[in-house]
Amino acid sequence: MSRIGVLAALLLLPVSLAACGGNGLPTTAELTPDKAGDAGGGSAYPTTEDTAATGPERFNPFADPSDRPPGGREVIENPTIADVMVTGTLPEMSFGRADAPVTIVEYASLTCPHCRNFHLKTFPAFKKEYIDAGKVRFILREFPIGKTSGAATIALRCAKPEKYLTLFGKFMEQQASWVSQEVRLDPIFKVAAQVGMTRQQFDACRENQSMIDGLKWVKDRGRKLGVIGTPNFFVEGKLVKKELTMEDIRAMVDPLVAGRATASAGAPAN
Repeated sequence: MSRIGVLAALLLLPVSLAACGGNGLPTTAELTPDKAGDAGGGSAYPTTEDTAATGPERFNPFADPSDRPPGGREVIENPTIADVMVTGTLPEMSFGRADAPVTIVEYASLTCPHCRNFHLKTFPAFKKEYIDAGKVRFILREFPIGKTSGAATIALRCAKPEKYLTLFGKFMEQQASWVSQEVRLDPIFKVAAQVGMTRQQFDACRENQSMIDGLKWVKDRGRKLGVIGTPNFFVEGKLVKKELTMEDIRAMVDPLVAGRATASAGAPAN
């Protein structure tokens, strides 16, 4: 690349970090070499490159392909809570009381700066005020955008369930150390090793096709529900396509919690 081209790329980089995915948001695949042909911000449908027998792409099924599935992608219009709560072969990564009055589902990409901002600045207060207090059941669903995010997501799913949220936070906190234009497995492993993952476990994860298929299903289901970027949230079944603040959460969740409490108080005793 010419010096002018390099300078232009550097000038454009801050723009690529402004947001994550589609719906008017530039995709974080800008940080990876697999952005071509999918302005929507990624897909669960692999290209020939993704299913290569060798090379790093073999382990990363989350590239943004230039082709589309025949007939386009099916999207559920106005999905119900039941639609949102359908699960695949992988267990939900759920936090908080299972019977909490409100459920919030987040779709996130590990390379997304807006996801990072939410989890560093808003999530600690959200967890303390709502999840730990039993008001919200919080579910994290993977929506990797680009090959680098896909590779890290596979490692994330290989963590012990009790370490999942910790490793998710470490990937977010340390984005600058492992996100790059090419898939760099060593820096990704360096983050995963911080929760006790061995290199043997890390490498075995990349061969776990059933888990990879499960992750592809999670992302494909998200697209079917209308998710096209990250972070996207479902708050009691309502899709919110933005980075939530504590003010947003309080405005949406507090009336729901109060309403459920009132309804419960008025219910006849058994």
